[in-house]
Amino acid sequence: MNALHINGNDLALEDVREVALDGRPVLLAPDAREGVEGARGVVEALLSSNQISYAINTGVGKLSDVRIASDQIRELQVNLVRSHAVGVGEPLSVAETRAMMLLRANSLAKGYSGVRPRIIDVLCEMLNRRVTPIVPSQGSVGASGDLAPLAHLALVLIGEGECVDADRRRVAAAEAFRKAQISPVVLEAKEAVSLINGTQAMLAVGALELLSAETLVDSADVIGSLTLDALRGTDVAFDERIHRVRPHPGQLKTALNLRRMLEGSQIRESHRECARVQDAYSLRCMPQVHGAVRDTVAHCRQVFETEANSAVDNPLVFSDRKTTDRASPAAAEQELAYGAVLSGGNFHGQPIAFSLDFLAIAVSALGGISERRIERLVNPTLNEGLPPFLAPGAGLNSGFMMPQVTAAALVSENKVLAHPASVDSITTSGNKEDYVSMGMTAALKMRRIGENTLNVLAIEAMAAVQALDFRSPLKTGRRAQKAQEIIRSVCPRVERDRALYPDIRAIAGLIAGGKFSRLLD
Repeated sequence: MNALHINGNDLALEDVREVALDGRPVLLAPDAREGVEGARGVVEALLSSNQISYAINTGVGKLSDVRIASDQIRELQVNLVRSHAVGVGEPLSVAETRAMMLLRANSLAKGYSGVRPRIIDVLCEMLNRRVTPIVPSQGSVGASGDLAPLAHLALVLIGEGECVDADRRRVAAAEAFRKAQISPVVLEAKEAVSLINGTQAMLAVGALELLSAETLVDSADVIGSLTLDALRGTDVAFDERIHRVRPHPGQLKTALNLRRMLEGSQIRESHRECARVQDAYSLRCMPQVHGAVRDTVAHCRQVFETEANSAVDNPLVFSDRKTTDRASPAAAEQELAYGAVLSGGNFHGQPIAFSLDFLAIAVSALGGISERRIERLVNPTLNEGLPPFLAPGAGLNSGFMMPQVTAAALVSENKVLAHPASVDSITTSGNKEDYVSMGMTAALKMRRIGENTLNVLAIEAMAAVQALDFRSPLKTGRRAQKAQEIIRSVCPRVERDRALYPDIRAIAGLIAGGKFSRLLD
């Protein structure tokens, strides 16, 4: 792969995926290096002038009034990193941590953090040589950003803490750096707070979950079309004229996908003149429900990509005097002859927390409507003459009775997890940080909801092709037949009861890998 040159301004979520999952190399763009150096010059000038500036020569949080002597500034950096590295719980995955590293490096590359270019270079070296910090997933309240997770990242940067090395071994950071031929960093003024202040942990988890959600909603269109045809549903509800008069983009897209999936279906033609006029909501309203999920995902993508290209630590360093607001007396007082160092709150995770909660609600709905379709497939009072629970020899065999129960358990768990984290707050840092976002909690909940919904869709896919087999020799649509083949490549028809958990796992892997979503290309 060509190297990704980061500059803080145009990082896309696809870039995050390529670096986090595929190992794409990363470098600091030359033009961005100049901006980073310019901001660093402001910090150096401030130190030379002996002027007081938050987190440069003061303590942090409630201790911001404590002045730090110039000969203690390096010690302050180490103390800040060590004292904030207090995370607990299961570590983030390697992919999530790599995404966090890239996002942190890109934010610093924007040139408003006052760090030396070396900080960004070392983060890039760690990515390129696959040195991945062990970052516990719990301990962040989402303001001042993700302090604890980012501190575990910074701890490795100075040669402490633990890593996963290129061989996927858990080792001490010093050993991983020595093996990868990376020199630990001696942090200078402002650099510790620039590393630990930010939203990159919640954003890393959220970005990867959003990419997965895009795959899930495409896959739900494909799988839902199989279920509709197996239940002898009608495609009339997907007529473009219906959706043009309520033109939500996601709704239009899902309706189009369903029409394409059902093109050429012999099953549909076999009952075109039947007496039933319309289907249940879980079938008829797929464009409205799946489409609303699509629109939510699109909104969250916009928020996440804006955040990925933002300066989100505190204070921020402005090397160009034109960027300051001279009309504001407060800002004018802080403006210095060599630039401006301004304290604010860009680290606050509220935009990300809200979007993560919104995404969680949407993906929960995607799983919920899928489970209702599963119920229609297995319930003999609802499944259009298919065997009870899709079981050959029902009674002796239980068929798909229990997969529906598993799906019900997963969607019910999602209902609990979808309660928004962002409506909560708790006071920290001696009441200095008195309203927080809980964005990391929202991210971790979203991850679990995504996993649950993936498995629900896998169960629906497995049940739908079983039902379609009972409609043989009639065939579904041409694209839908390809979906059948994909499922059958890992899940043989259930002729008698067997343990189905390996089939669910295998189909979930195909969904996550984009096998179904690519059918819509």
